Amino acid sequence: RTQSMCKIYMAGVGGMLGEAFHKQFKEEYTLKCTDIDVNEDWLSYLDFRDEAAYRKEVTDFNPDYLFHIGAHTSLEYCEDHEKDAYDTNTESVKHAVSIANDLKIPLLYISTAGIFDGEKDVYDESDKPEPLGHYGRSKYQGEVFVQENSNNYIVCRAGWMMGAGAKKDKKFVQKMIQQIIDGKKTLHVVNDNLGTPTYTQDFAKNVKLLLEKNQTGLFNMVCGGLAGRYEVCEELLKLLGLESTVKLEEVQSDYFSKEYFAERPACERLVNKHLDDLGLNIMRDWKVALKEYINDYYPELAQN
Repeated sequence: RTQSMCKIYMAGVGGMLGEAFHKQFKEEYTLKCTDIDVNEDWLSYLDFRDEAAYRKEVTDFNPDYLFHIGAHTSLEYCEDHEKDAYDTNTESVKHAVSIANDLKIPLLYISTAGIFDGEKDVYDESDKPEPLGHYGRSKYQGEVFVQENSNNYIVCRAGWMMGAGAKKDKKFVQKMIQQIIDGKKTLHVVNDNLGTPTYTQDFAKNVKLLLEKNQTGLFNMVCGGLAGRYEVCEELLKLLGLESTVKLEEVQSDYFSKEYFAERPACERLVNKHLDDLGLNIMRDWKVALKEYINDYYPELAQN
């Protein structure tokens, strides 16, 4: 089929990443987008943990690709709801692999930097994951299952996600912005947690490029430039013109141990070695992406 006729079934796209996939793919592809949370007019209901319903939905649509996007991404939720974490993040992925294999179509699975133990300074695709908690383990088991059982797959690992704005961004940047909107004059930010910010729009665009180039395999897919939470917050204040009015206070992770009790890797920095090797890395520097994110999704706060 020509690209314009190409059909993609996107499962679990009600969240921040799904927003970007819909936005980046809707012009050139025919999409069917589902989630258990039908929060957009372009979404319809599917619980992909229900294998029979999942199979019927995808088979009826008869797509050229299956994108399995949704997951429980709160580490605390996964620690507290172990069964649901594995049902959602691992078992449902097995359904996706089986469905895609039967339909003889490629499967896209989204993995995470959170599958490493944080002992190294930086991770590429050749490093062996050693997840610390149920979130990391459930996502890594999904990744391994895809690699060992799928006939045709793309696995993309994201870093610290940012995107979609206040309604859907549940991650660090949005939490900081919310505190600023609430009038907080001091932000407590951990200085012992390193990672790679990843803008959802860049991520979806780079996936699209892999499809166009018929690439398969495992890809780290994060924005350029390494960062800690503290640096991200510094840059955010600069972009909002608040560096002189809002104070940043460095704290250790245990400062938030009640709220964020799940163990996190001290370092989850990824490098996009596979994309670089293929000359297909179009992920921008995180500072550039952060600026665009603020301008596009928080115009009332943006400075310029």
